[in-house]
Amino acid sequence: MTRQAKAYAYGASTVLLWSTVASAFKLALRGLDPAQLLFYASLTSLVLLGAVLAFRGRLRDALRLPKGELLRSAGLGFLSPFLYYLILFRAYDLLPAQVAQPLNYTWAIVLALLSVPLLRQRITARDIAASLVCYSGVVVISLAGGRGPQGPADPVGVALALASTVVWALYWIWHTRDRRDPVEALFASFLFGTPLTLAWCVLVSRLVPQEPAALVAAVYVGVVEMGVAFVLWLSALRLSDNTSRIGNLIFVSPFLSLVFIRAVVGESIRSSTLVGLGLIVGGLLLQSLGRRGRGGMGAPASGRPPARQRG
Repeated sequence: MTRQAKAYAYGASTVLLWSTVASAFKLALRGLDPAQLLFYASLTSLVLLGAVLAFRGRLRDALRLPKGELLRSAGLGFLSPFLYYLILFRAYDLLPAQVAQPLNYTWAIVLALLSVPLLRQRITARDIAASLVCYSGVVVISLAGGRGPQGPADPVGVALALASTVVWALYWIWHTRDRRDPVEALFASFLFGTPLTLAWCVLVSRLVPQEPAALVAAVYVGVVEMGVAFVLWLSALRLSDNTSRIGNLIFVSPFLSLVFIRAVVGESIRSSTLVGLGLIVGGLLLQSLGRRGRGGMGAPASGRPPARQRG
């Protein structure tokens, strides 16, 4: 198998895994509250990333954080896994998966908008057009995405799903200044963030869930969403001779995710979801084509920073 074939295999595997996480969130939240899911998933990811670094012989180096990196890692750990997933899991708790997943996918538009004041990047007419197309999709999904047969989605859930995109964009912007190995940097974030998730769980919930079987789904979230997918995607990028080819795979993820949501969670997929998601992905494609033409970051990963096409 050639290097490019391996890159496609790793990239396709990552997209497949990312497509399952919205369903895993909903299944986990049937037996856990958001605070419990946050803690157990974060703990799982911390252990997994530590094991990966130990296998590479890099764990000791990852634990030796210079003083200058302590504050950065603590800040990143606060943003993710703590704040980002705390908001995101609550949004999934309030919304159907087919609503929360597309809304969260708009984080790349937020990244482009925040990059103007924070990274001094310029915004183009294409960026503005992409934002309008994306958020028209948000409006369509929100106005017809309630739990019942008709009616708008829970406004608090919608607000939280959109707020999560701001947190994730801020995490990525801060992450751009981090020159460490991506896996080591992610491990450091979880090293600081996981104790926060533990404290939050103890404060607002309890460590022992009423349905311990739901911990299986939480472990899956920690392994896949917060761990394995990142490593596979990074491997795909390193092997590929053209990262934009690999990056295009991620646009399959939100539509494939709907298949899992229908089959696993049991939600009937609405026509409004398909229309809204089509607008959101169309806006992201429009933005992506413009950035590639300018030598920019390229297409965003599904809910992940571009450095995973990187992050």
